[in-house]
Parts: sequence; structure tokens; C-alpha cells
Amino acid sequence: MNDNAPLLIIAAGGTGGHMFPAQALAEVMLRRGWRVKLSTDARGARYTSGFPHSVEIEQVSSATPARGGAMAKLAAPFRIGGGVMSMILRMRRDRPKVVVGFGGYPAIPAMAAATVLKLPRMIHEQNGVLGRVNQKFANRVCRVACGTWPTELPEGVEAVHTGNPVRMAVGERAGAGYIPPGDYPMSILVMGGSQGARILSDVVPGAVARLPEAIRRNLRVSHQAREEDITRVAEHYAGQGIDADVETFFHDVPRRMSEAQLVITRSGASTVADLTVIGRPSILVPLAASIRDEQTVNARGLVEAGAAILMPESQFSEESLAEQIALVLEDPAGAEQMARAALSLGKPEAAQTLADMVDGLAGKGKE
Repeated sequence: MNDNAPLLIIAAGGTGGHMFPAQALAEVMLRRGWRVKLSTDARGARYTSGFPHSVEIEQVSSATPARGGAMAKLAAPFRIGGGVMSMILRMRRDRPKVVVGFGGYPAIPAMAAATVLKLPRMIHEQNGVLGRVNQKFANRVCRVACGTWPTELPEGVEAVHTGNPVRMAVGERAGAGYIPPGDYPMSILVMGGSQGARILSDVVPGAVARLPEAIRRNLRVSHQAREEDITRVAEHYAGQGIDADVETFFHDVPRRMSEAQLVITRSGASTVADLTVIGRPSILVPLAASIRDEQTVNARGLVEAGAAILMPESQFSEESLAEQIALVLEDPAGAEQMARAALSLGKPEAAQTLADMVDGLAGKGKE
């Protein structure tokens, strides 16, 4: 890597929702000849295995004031403050051309430092409602990019609808041919995300067991579950004679999604983006614990287009889910239409659009 190449610092929190679009932008900027550093905290660093090896991972001190006991909450501002000071020193040394934040508390030090130093900076919001960190910086950055449209924005803030960038592995399967359900081997992909997998593990295996034998005998399930649920979920499927692959994390989600006849999942922004770029029917279960209900907002476009079935947690039972699964898998023409509808909403060029915004900011100098 050319040490004289322009440097982009990407700041992101430690969940897939923040990290996947950050990774997608990093991949594009590297191809454009930039150097890329990722600024995150120790928790976020655990989610970086998919980043290109040439991306330098910088850990910085941060904290989430909403979590932990009283002492942890009291210490949070000091940890964040220390992280900000550290990033100011690093940025003075490294001289980044642009800083891009993807949200999450670990993004605060880099975004605050870029603001103090008046560096070209922007944020990308994945959900239809700004997260807490992006809310704080929306009025302090040069550009705001949105993955979901429309996005609720603070008064006076203008934004560009870029879509949510997807990783290269997803982009490579954009518009992959859909095989509608029929009397042959079929696949269901079940994903819950880092926070919301428990209810899917509680409900989906029993719902699949309730399906008619004509469907069940052809079915293979890929089910992502929390570590503590792996054994019971796998045993439930096995006890019903259902072929299932149960793991804590799938490193090949793009392949599994492209091979699936149906996806049952939370409606995190990155997952919704993957569904629309690859083009697959889905049953979406928004995370009820989400304070801003952003996952319901994320799902709205797919549901209104006829690409997805929305099931609030309050209605998510084995019996009702089994009915919805059967509706999709017993109607090949309808399932194919759902796949086309999902594809019609996709923005596979989102990472390139975001990269163009970065290039544009780099030409403006300090702001």
C-alpha cells in the first residue's frame, strides 16, 4: 500500500449493522487507491474478521452510557473523553483526508476528533431512524447519507439517499436467480442478529415441525442461534427429523441467502439491504426491544412492495408462523413475485455512491 495514498478513517460500533456497510465502503475505497483505517473499540474489533487485511484496525477507548451498573455509567464520559483525546493526537499524526462514521458509541471518539480538527467528515445512517450517536453528529458533519428512505432527520438536516452498502460477497450474488419452492429440496435461512436471535430459536423450530409433511420432507434449515441455544435448537430439529444446520454465525450468509426459498429474520438494516440486492422472499420479525422501533421502519418498504411478510413479536407464535411459511412455500408463483419485488428495491451501487461522496469531500479540504 502506498504510504502517500489518501487516508480514510472509518468509525463504527461493534454490531453487524454498523460493521457490514463500513466493510463495504472500505472494500471500494481500497480499490480506488485509498488507505483505510477502522476506528472501533475492543468489542467492535471482534466483528472485523471480514474486513480486507490491508485495513488497519485501531482500537480506541469508548463506552455505552446506557449499559452496565452505576459505576460503569459514571465512568463512561471519562472513557469517551479519553478516546476523543487519543483520536485527536492520532489524526494530527495521520492526517486523514476524510472521516466517515457509521454509528454506535465506538464511533464517537473519531467523529468528535474530526469535528474538533474541522476535517471533512460525514455520517451514514443505516436505519430509517437516526441512532443516538448519528443524531448527535448530524448537525456537525459535512454530509449525511441514509440507507433507508425516508429517514427521520433532525430539523434543518439534509441527506442523500445512498442505500445501505453491501459487502462484496453480497454484491457478487446480486440478482442471483431464484428457484421458486416446489416438490424438490428447498432451503430456509433463519437469522436473528446479535441481539434478537432468542425468540427465533424459541419459535421457528416448532413452526417448521408444524408444516405439512409434503413441505417438511423437502426442507433444509440454516438456523443462526445464540451459543446458549445451539444444543436445544439442533435437538428440536433432529427430534422432528428435519435436516438443519445450526450455528452461532454463518460466514457464508450470501451463499445461503441466494440458495434459500425463504428467509426468516430480524429486519436490521444490513439484512434488509442484503435481501433486496440478492432478491429473496422474507418473513420479517422486528426487534420489539428497539427503543426507536427502527426495525419496523426498515421493514416497511419490503412489506409495502409485497416482498416480505411482517410479523410483530406479539403475533409471532409457532402456529401463526407455520401458516405464513406455508403461504410462501405452497405458492411458487407468489414466492417468485416476492423475490422480484425485493429485487426492485435493491441499491447494489450503494457502496460506490458512498465512495463518490468520500471522493467529493476529499477535494473540499477542511470544513
